[in-house]
Amino acid sequence: CFVCGRMGASITCWMSGCGRSFHLPCASQGECVTQYFGLYRSFCWEHHPQQSLQAHPEKKRTCSICLETLDNERAFKMIVCPACQDAWFHRNCIQKQALHAGISFCCPCCQNKEPFVSATLNMGIRLSKRPPSWESDRHWELEDQRHSRCDTSTCLCPGGREQAEEEGLWELLLCCSCAAEGTHRGCSYLTISTHWECNGC
Repeated sequence: CFVCGRMGASITCWMSGCGRSFHLPCASQGECVTQYFGLYRSFCWEHHPQQSLQAHPEKKRTCSICLETLDNERAFKMIVCPACQDAWFHRNCIQKQALHAGISFCCPCCQNKEPFVSATLNMGIRLSKRPPSWESDRHWELEDQRHSRCDTSTCLCPGGREQAEEEGLWELLLCCSCAAEGTHRGCSYLTISTHWECNGC
């Protein structure tokens, strides 16, 4: 391996006449690119594909994902969206984004899919063919749901804590500050015009 100097390097640079070999785990450190599509070609630091990174000299470049500066980064560690030309990313940041986004992977800034995905694949970003990780996250699914139970220590509603009417004694009010706790109007003895705030708030 031309990166670590150990035996067992099974990946060879695709460029004819180049005899450099490397281990897959050493690829990033040696600025090598492996393309995870088509012929699954690999390239050493000298022959890997490059993007034309043209930025306005007066503009400070920051990664659109982590918001860290890109000024002192080598070109290998940066990827730019070919569609909007204004979205710059650390290679590691966009790789993590690609694995989490799965089949929904696109430019996080302009939402472009075709040229962006082609460019990232060409630069060695590995994509996942599964649904986005956030769609299988149970916590994410529940975030959208409105709180729907009475949290008073003693619920007086004959229908139980889950029952809620549109108005009257058994109307369910949510905390006006956090909306994470609720009470029936009758359980907290609230008048029609009263806003309710939970004990935590």
